[in-house]
Amino acid sequence: METLPVCRLEAIPDGGARVIDAQNAAQSVVLVRRGASVWAYVNRCPHFSVPLDFEPGEVACYRAQVLMCAHHSALFRFEDGHCIEGPCAGAALDAVKVAVDAAGWVALLDATHQ
Repeated sequence: METLPVCRLEAIPDGGARVIDAQNAAQSVVLVRRGASVWAYVNRCPHFSVPLDFEPGEVACYRAQVLMCAHHSALFRFEDGHCIEGPCAGAALDAVKVAVDAAGWVALLDATHQ
C-alpha cells in the first residue's frame, strides 16, 4: 500500500483542521484531528462540489466535533464526514484513508489513487 506522508500530527490543530495540497494526491484534502485521532476528507462539499474553505486553508471547526463548509454552513462530523446539518444533510464527505505512524507522521494511504 502506497503512503504519502503529508505533515506531523502536531501540525494539525487539536480540535481543528488543516488543508493539505499534497503532491501526488489527486485533490486538496482536509485533515481533522481530535487528540491522537485523525480523519481525512476530500476538500469538497457534497452540496455544490465547492471547497470547504473560503479562504485557502481556513476550515472552521466547532467544539472539536464538526467542520463547517464556508459556503453553505453545512456541518460535518469529524469521525465519519456525515453532514448533520445544512443543505446537504444526510450526505457525507468523501473519505481519504489516513494513518499516523509511531514517529507522529500523518500519511495519506493510496493517495495517488484518490
